[in-house]
Amino acid sequence: MNDDYTRKYRQTLQLGLIHVIEELFPEEKLAIPYSILDGVYCELIGSAVSSREVNQIEAQLKSWVESGSRLEFHGRHNNCYQYKLGDKVYSVVNPAFEHTSMLKEFHLIYFPPGFILHFSGDKDDSVQFVAPGKLAATYNETHRWLENLNLSQIKDINSFIKKGKWTELITLAEALHDKKIADIADLILQEKKTMKIILISGPSSSGKTTFAQRLSTQLRVNGLKPVPLSLDNYFVNREDTPRDASGQLDFDALEALDLPLLNEQLAKLVKGQEVEVPIFDFLTGHRASEGYPLQLSPDNILVIEGIHALNPNLLQTINRHTCFKIYISALFLLNIDSYNRVPTTDARLIRRMVRDNSFRGFEPERTLKQWASVRRGEDTSVFKFQEEADVMLNSSLLYELNALRCFAEPLLQGIPEQSPYNGIATRLLNVLSFFEPMPTDKIPSTSILREFIGGSIYAED
Repeated sequence: MNDDYTRKYRQTLQLGLIHVIEELFPEEKLAIPYSILDGVYCELIGSAVSSREVNQIEAQLKSWVESGSRLEFHGRHNNCYQYKLGDKVYSVVNPAFEHTSMLKEFHLIYFPPGFILHFSGDKDDSVQFVAPGKLAATYNETHRWLENLNLSQIKDINSFIKKGKWTELITLAEALHDKKIADIADLILQEKKTMKIILISGPSSSGKTTFAQRLSTQLRVNGLKPVPLSLDNYFVNREDTPRDASGQLDFDALEALDLPLLNEQLAKLVKGQEVEVPIFDFLTGHRASEGYPLQLSPDNILVIEGIHALNPNLLQTINRHTCFKIYISALFLLNIDSYNRVPTTDARLIRRMVRDNSFRGFEPERTLKQWASVRRGEDTSVFKFQEEADVMLNSSLLYELNALRCFAEPLLQGIPEQSPYNGIATRLLNVLSFFEPMPTDKIPSTSILREFIGGSIYAED
């Protein structure tokens, strides 16, 4: 499925779900607060559903799909698409199919207090289903924090900005990150006798680099001495790099790393022995003739960051109990309303596009072209290992799309109509239109957002 088809498919199913819930439970209101696995988490506001009710909803949704119902397009209003189902009109962010005949695969998974609308029809998935408990707990933690601040939807953030209170928003969001990072450093301190390696993983543009630096600062406050170790230095020589299905060099494959050498050196480092860490030369595509010496003292702790960091196959000879595993991603943003979400994937794409243009000189179309490949790599190497983490950090910031709008909008508007990426650009511009733009001069230099818009204290000179 291409991206446009996938979005239409999912939007149509969600419209059907909203319609079915209103028919089955007319006194209840559906909420779709966030995406989870290959689907979306759903709940009835203020009440839990039973497994029997989830089966009932699934049967009714399948009946709606198989009935060949038509979704009548009713025009656009406030940047939303409107569709009529039965005698009611619904507003959604993405376009949908005009007919349910396009829908085939989906199923519902009971996940109390709600359920997951899974966009795959493979029932075996539900048999092998591993409950994303840590991910859901992280979502719920963020949600409770927002409730405490009386923030529930994007309009609440926009109201702050229209009143000139963006500094308060920045302070609140950054204080939450400070607290979470300090809490993680305290957890590591409690385990300092056994923990020798910190593993940090997350998808593209999740803020791993800034997070690793900020965590290292907090570890130093706690009396530890973090030592960074880059997985990039363990790349195999270019001619030994595996290729993907299209024949292109696959630098995101686990086999692109010299795993035997990595495991050998980490085993020695954990024992206090000295090793010569390799240095990979990206210009030549080969390892340099000499590396650099590294030995850990009792108060040193290695900090390893990369997309494979949580893959159990990365460290095959290391006792995983000596590793503290962290997953970081932009996991949760405020929604437009109860069932219209702003996908965090879009937020990460906007982050990456702004950074690529500012620091790498990439035109927006180049970033958009690469995104499908990036997403495939995330599905293969990142998302399926996220529950391996000891802790998770939501790197989303309350104000980030308001701040990013002034950077991203001109880039997207510059993509010509004839470009194959004009459709994606139009969709992202529509997403950004829901966010009131705000000044960025008060964003602190330590913020994760500075990794993408510039001005980070951690940027290399």
